[in-house]
Amino acid sequence: MEIKVLSEEKNEIEIELKNVTLAEILRVYLNKDEGVDFAAWKRSHPSEKPALKVKTKSKEAKKVVKDAVAAITKDLDKFEKDFSKLK
Repeated sequence: MEIKVLSEEKNEIEIELKNVTLAEILRVYLNKDEGVDFAAWKRSHPSEKPALKVKTKSKEAKKVVKDAVAAITKDLDKFEKDFSKLK
C-alpha cells in the first residue's frame, strides 16, 4: 500500500492514504493513544484521497502512527484466528 507523506515534523505528520476506510481505522486507533493530541482526516472532494493529520504531545508522530498500525495488525490477526475457530 502506498502512503504519501505530505508534511512531517517531530510532533506532527500529515499523510495521504489510499481510502477513507484506512484513514478512519487509523484515526480511531490513534485517538486511543494518550500521547496523541489530535488525529483526524479530511478530503476536499469524494474523488480525492483522504489526508490524515496527527499531532502529538511529546511522542514522535511517525512512531505513533507506526504503533497504531502495529496495534491494528495485531487485532486483525486475532480476529482472523478467532474467526477461523468458528464452525
